[in-house]
Amino acid sequence: MNVSHRLGYRVSLRIAALVPFVVALTGPAAPSAQSGGSSGEVTFTKDIAPILQRSCQQCHRPDGLGPMQLTTYEEVRPWARAMKMRTGLGPRMGVMPPWFVEKNIGIQKFKNDPSLSDEEVAKIAKWTDSGTPRGNPADMPPPRHFDSTDGWTIGEPDLVLRSAEVTVAAVGPDKWGSLGFVPTGLTEDRYVSAVEVREVNDIPKGGSTNTVGGRFGFHHMSYSSVVQGGEQASGNADAASPIAWPVHEVGRNADIFPPEAGRLLAANSALSLDNFHLHSNGRETKSHLEFAFKLFPKGYTPVYKRSSLRVGNGIDIDMKPNQARQELHAYATLQEHTKYISFEPHMHAPGVRMCLEAIWGHNIQTLNCVGYDHSWVRGYSYADDAAPLLPKGTIMHVIGFFDTTPANKNLAESRNWAGGGRRSVANMFIELGYSVALTEEQFQTEMAKRRASMKSRNDYDIGCPLCWTPPAAQPRTTTGQGGNQQ
Repeated sequence: MNVSHRLGYRVSLRIAALVPFVVALTGPAAPSAQSGGSSGEVTFTKDIAPILQRSCQQCHRPDGLGPMQLTTYEEVRPWARAMKMRTGLGPRMGVMPPWFVEKNIGIQKFKNDPSLSDEEVAKIAKWTDSGTPRGNPADMPPPRHFDSTDGWTIGEPDLVLRSAEVTVAAVGPDKWGSLGFVPTGLTEDRYVSAVEVREVNDIPKGGSTNTVGGRFGFHHMSYSSVVQGGEQASGNADAASPIAWPVHEVGRNADIFPPEAGRLLAANSALSLDNFHLHSNGRETKSHLEFAFKLFPKGYTPVYKRSSLRVGNGIDIDMKPNQARQELHAYATLQEHTKYISFEPHMHAPGVRMCLEAIWGHNIQTLNCVGYDHSWVRGYSYADDAAPLLPKGTIMHVIGFFDTTPANKNLAESRNWAGGGRRSVANMFIELGYSVALTEEQFQTEMAKRRASMKSRNDYDIGCPLCWTPPAAQPRTTTGQGGNQQ
């Protein structure tokens, strides 16, 4: 996400195109007659407004992150051509809304999926090409109401913690460091059902900046929770080690944990904000982070334990300059039966795509391929009935695709070689999603639930290579002569 500002010299910033339909515009859409909506006609009130309300207005609204508002016909019509272009890009860098799952391969059921269907993309294109008719006002859905107090997407949190404030220089090199500890104030162990992190800063909303990086000072924050002073209120063994949380990054969506796998926030714990990365954005900025947690009810205990799986490569990265279609590969073997909860590609500015494969014997399944845009880091949480169920011994294979040519607009400089590193001008290659480990009994139970929803053996559950395998027979216990057990 590196875009240089014209401030006397090129500054490597993690900045790239926001939700803006401001690229490659040929001018506002041509005026149209205020049609009442004939049969077969695509109109704003009946067809386009519902799409915008569901998938666009979260950002493109008053005080939203989007550089323009898309709530009324008068606001939307000038951007029709840009909407057609950006929604029609396909699952790759620059598409709007920023959701990059390729829909012709792998698992297709996710939580909180804002993407448009092929039919909706075609409607936007047809509406634009036919002159942007308004349609019948009676067809207009009620306006969507947004929380004017900056509400959370996870709903009302049970706990909100705030980091120390930092001041980011208008122009300067990237900076790393720690913001210390933030006590949770919890006196008993609690398990988290959802977590969301956001940056709060003094950049005016609705200002002139039209980039993601231009609105923020934090590139990312890696953090964990630790028990202070080694004290444990409940003797929970899990609290003895730091608990890692999903990394906060620009464009990152909230994380929803499944009912069976809540994340522990221990008594007497604190958030350890041990790894921030700041970038200049052209304006001196005062910023802090807020961490919002939704908690499971008291007394809740998770069914599954968290897996330690991590697939990626931070060492053998050899990113050649000015070259498209470069690939990196990484492998890991599952030591336990595993249920994948989410898939989260992480690369840096040269990254354009990542695929996740599961190899079980001769069976090779592509679980997902997703585009990548360093401006919008996405985590993809699988629907509960679609999360991959993989037996121990499965080989996980991650493939990263990179482009260091000028065609990749996130690059600051296409002529430089780069290896691994924390800076955006360096590279990373890792799958940051999370998973849970299953016992044999839990694994068989999960597969039985999948089989129950499948109509016949002709149904194929991607990500569950053993779903139709009969459960292993339990050894019979018989009593022979002399009472010996056989």
